[in-house]
Amino acid sequence: MKDKLTLFTKYLLDLMFFSGIVVIVTLPISFKIYGRYNTYFEDNYYSLCVIFIISGIFAILIIQQLRKMFLTVIHDDCFVRDNVVRLQKMSIYSFFIAVITACRLFIYLTPAVLIIILVFVIAGLFSKVLAGVFDKAVTYKIENDLTI
Repeated sequence: MKDKLTLFTKYLLDLMFFSGIVVIVTLPISFKIYGRYNTYFEDNYYSLCVIFIISGIFAILIIQQLRKMFLTVIHDDCFVRDNVVRLQKMSIYSFFIAVITACRLFIYLTPAVLIIILVFVIAGLFSKVLAGVFDKAVTYKIENDLTI
């Protein structure tokens, strides 16, 4: 049996994945309701819906890749080519979120928007570098397996 932290993380990723889908689907309704209290959301309803829904979809795709990677951790086989591809996809998705969030700068500039852009650029770069590290590890593993 896997340790408790591993199982907790697996269930947390599952919860984030499914609740994220619910949040994305209900976003237009949520923004309509919140628009009654915040005129920024009312005035920019359609733009914000598009930006947040597209960003949310890419965030869900990142979590989906993490869930698939995590299954390889659970099965004690995490140094596989598929994880290199997953990390590369996560990098691309992170950069897309940063670009889409940058579109929000044309609507309203806040420090939070700048921070979100920075976080996803860093996440994209980190995933890109980690993909390279995993690629080397997979190559060494395959060479080692062939030696034995």
